Amino acid sequence: MEQPKGVDWTVIILTCQYKDSVEVFQRELEIRQKREQIPARTLLLAVEDPEVHVGSGGATLNALLVVAEHLSARAGFTVVTSDVLHSAWILILHMALCLKLFCLSLLPPQGRDFPFDDCGRAFTCLPVENPQAPVEAVVCNLDCLLDIMSHRLGPGSPPGVWVCSTDMLLSVPPNPGISWDGFRGARVIALPGSTAYARNHGVYLMDSQGFVLDIYYQGTEAEIQRCARPDGRVPLVSGLVFFSVETAEHLLATHVSPPLDACTYMGLDSGARPVQLSLFFDILLCMARNVRREDFLVGQPPEMGQGDADIAGYRHGARAELWRELRDQPLTVAYVPDGSYNYMTNSASEFLHSLTFPGAPGAQVVHSQVEERQLLGAGSSVVSCLLEGPVQLAPGSVLQHCHLRGPIHIGTGCFVSGLDVAQSEALHGLELHDLVLQGHHVQLHGTRSRAFTLVGRLDSWERQGTGTYLNMSWSQFFQKTGIRDWDLWDPDMPPIERCLLSARLFPVLHPSRALGPQDMLWMLDPQEAGSKALRAWRASWRLSWEQLQPCLDRAATLASRRHLFFRQALHKARHVLEARQDLSLRPLIQAAVREGFPGPLMATLDQVAAGVGDPGVAARALACVADVLGCMAEGQGGLRSGPAANPEWVRPFSYLECGDLARGVAALAEERDKWLSRPALLVRAARHYEGAGQILIRQAVMSAQHFVSSVPVELPAPGQWVVAECPARVDFSGGWSDTPPLAYELGGAVLGLAVRVNGRRPIGARARCIPEPELWLALGPRQDKMATKIVCGSLDDLQDYCQPHAPGALLKAAFICAGIVSVHSKLSLSTSSILAGAALAALQRAAGRAVGTEALIHAVLHLEQVLTTGGGWQDQVGGLMPGIKVGRSRAQLPLKVEVEEITVPVGFVQKLNDHLLLVYTGKTRLARNLLQDVLRSWYARLPAVVQNARNLVRHTEECAEAFRQGSLPLLGQCLASYWEQKKLMAPGCEPLAVRRMMDALAPHVHGQSLAGAGGGGFLYLLTKEPRQKEALEAVLAKTEGLGNYSIHLVEVDTQGLSLQLLGD
Repeated sequence: MEQPKGVDWTVIILTCQYKDSVEVFQRELEIRQKREQIPARTLLLAVEDPEVHVGSGGATLNALLVVAEHLSARAGFTVVTSDVLHSAWILILHMALCLKLFCLSLLPPQGRDFPFDDCGRAFTCLPVENPQAPVEAVVCNLDCLLDIMSHRLGPGSPPGVWVCSTDMLLSVPPNPGISWDGFRGARVIALPGSTAYARNHGVYLMDSQGFVLDIYYQGTEAEIQRCARPDGRVPLVSGLVFFSVETAEHLLATHVSPPLDACTYMGLDSGARPVQLSLFFDILLCMARNVRREDFLVGQPPEMGQGDADIAGYRHGARAELWRELRDQPLTVAYVPDGSYNYMTNSASEFLHSLTFPGAPGAQVVHSQVEERQLLGAGSSVVSCLLEGPVQLAPGSVLQHCHLRGPIHIGTGCFVSGLDVAQSEALHGLELHDLVLQGHHVQLHGTRSRAFTLVGRLDSWERQGTGTYLNMSWSQFFQKTGIRDWDLWDPDMPPIERCLLSARLFPVLHPSRALGPQDMLWMLDPQEAGSKALRAWRASWRLSWEQLQPCLDRAATLASRRHLFFRQALHKARHVLEARQDLSLRPLIQAAVREGFPGPLMATLDQVAAGVGDPGVAARALACVADVLGCMAEGQGGLRSGPAANPEWVRPFSYLECGDLARGVAALAEERDKWLSRPALLVRAARHYEGAGQILIRQAVMSAQHFVSSVPVELPAPGQWVVAECPARVDFSGGWSDTPPLAYELGGAVLGLAVRVNGRRPIGARARCIPEPELWLALGPRQDKMATKIVCGSLDDLQDYCQPHAPGALLKAAFICAGIVSVHSKLSLSTSSILAGAALAALQRAAGRAVGTEALIHAVLHLEQVLTTGGGWQDQVGGLMPGIKVGRSRAQLPLKVEVEEITVPVGFVQKLNDHLLLVYTGKTRLARNLLQDVLRSWYARLPAVVQNARNLVRHTEECAEAFRQGSLPLLGQCLASYWEQKKLMAPGCEPLAVRRMMDALAPHVHGQSLAGAGGGGFLYLLTKEPRQKEALEAVLAKTEGLGNYSIHLVEVDTQGLSLQLLGD
């Protein structure tokens, strides 16, 4: 099912709790906009919560005010006006407030921090990939939520304000079935959950029309059962809310009314006392139909601390203002029964479960390069890692953002993150079990450094209870390690506050050396580590988890992750190329360019091209460099296809022509550095890299010379002509698969027919020996007095053979490739392969040599590669070999073409002749750059192109079977499919006039296709009725908008290339 068009957001605003994180997260939003995850015109804002204790409701009101202020300024207003909301789609993403507290917002900021990712739940990386993404990147929870909001929940909604928590893992079907007809008020999105899960979460009580009656948090069993659906599941509070423009205006109006003004930065800047406001149990609850005013005014969010009782009057005023503004706004539920919701708790066990795949046959490896993948346990996951050597990972464990060098053994129940290769040695000889080991970037008084934390999978982050550390009681831990409670807590700290959050366990600075994981790992085996480790630990400046959080350097963390991602990406690029994998590197190239890493990527591609020793792999590597340069131009600087013969590039090209890959690639890189300053130069440099790739393609295809041979025969008599005649050809399936490099990288298969047009064999050449030491060339029909005649008396007269429009270029080239004369090879000639075959055959025979047809096919390949930037083998197979046949080449070098004649039922050739017609479309082919575009797409290994190329080959065998059966309808289906495949391979090959013609002919034909690459020229038809030339001429005569077309009779030629000797 087609994905709905994404929401064109007016504003996306991300709220966060730390002031020093605002710029960091603003940059992350902008990066996602560069990746095309967010529309280019969307205004992006990251904003700090105005105060720690304003709660989820206060953060929402403040974000709404900031958005309205920015949109008002953009619209030219000097004051905030809600009018700007009327045509705006706004998305507020809250990352500072965990959803369990999205309703409560009561814990201090340290209590809301996520213990398994320094950048919070929003930037927690998930073991998933998006193969359709135009830019390759690690997928964070934020990315998943953006996709859900933009493509699943948001489409169809009217202008208004969406609010989304980032503290949950969400799954929503592509079409959730939400109707917005007649909508007004606010709407919450609910997802199904079990009654057991609901005991610790929020649920909605709703009526049969979808109106919210009440909202329960940690409700009683009776309350939860009252909310249950017929299937026994309950609608969970999911942290997703939509406010209509009308409701958003009412909410925005409260920002000027005390005490609600204190929820915004404006109120706090004016000296107002902060007020804590819950999105669900203050703002939304007042809209629920069963809630009475008196109960609402005296109520308070669940689990309100006793110390907050003195602000009851302050809260009473805030709730009264909300009731006045919002009570008349309807609140409805959109229930998504096929979705799922999981709150991201502080439980390591639950976190590991959400990132692993119990029962999966293998490990989930995402954006990672692993040398010994067989050591990864089933159900484990590896995200954005580079693992060198033996790194063993047990089932149920997770590695993220690590560059490790084995031998390393990570056992079950572990989460390891943020370790670089420098810390690998600390893990040698250990076997970790049920542990969370993390490396952190910290900033202490302006100095950046690394710190490492180690906790147990079963440890609790709650303040209540006796607590554990490293999965053991504190008393056991003290006894095992020699650490004492006064090492961790001040003597005057009350016992109830002595917990994992407040324990000064984690060294952040050592007086004489850098810290490493060993400064924590010694606790696992203190006897082995000895008392020296304990003394070093005590000598270090240590912080508790609470104290560590404000010191975390999130900018350095994200930058380090990005550098590691590109380090592994460089390994990936090298492996994909050297292993000849059909995996597209274009999303990786886009990522490298947009995020500032094009230099290292091009250096890696240079190394592959220079060192691989395979011209096919080297050509693809150079094509990737061209893609990098083209991407750096950012759509400016002109078309990608164009000339590639600037004198500045002659030196690197000459090295490649001589087969010196290493010097050629080095010279290309040296020249490239001079062309990086502006888009126009970048595009021209990209063209020259594609030109360099063409040199390597030519060298690969020249291996076809292995299969060119001739035998001496008697010379023709003086003055006797050697006359070569050939039929034309039509391709029924497989075209493009014969084009180098597809022909030897994928393997090609093309089904073609040799045909006479209007009873004639339209292609031919003649040659004879003359006594003068000259070449006499004539072009055009023999009886045409206007035919061009050229005399070549020296080698200098042949030097223009490489210029496509030079008179006699083809014949001059044929003399050179036949070995009759020798000149220095140059570049580019694009001409008819069949005519080249006829000319070569005639010249060779006139020179006293006979060449077999299969040898001639390979000789034409050689000719075209010496003289052009491309050219496959289907034309010469189709026109030099008789009848109906399939040409095939294997995915290997040297390139060899093998031809199989297709046997058809008796009488079928005549039947085919009666139903086959050729139409000149009147549209000159404008397909000059089609070949370059197709090769560019193939070298990029775009998934659609790779799959289409495979289908072309497979379809050829199906078409051959249709011929063997003698079925015209099946052949018509083959033609129709083939034309669709051609259009996929080369978009733009179907001009409008041709489409109009094909539509007019469609009711009368089994199938039709343009010949060759398309773009104009000839259209061949398989008619439903026999002998339809006159009937179809009448059809086209009534069709408007056609050019100077003509219809021709076609018949299968059973002779192929013919040679005969004629007198003068």
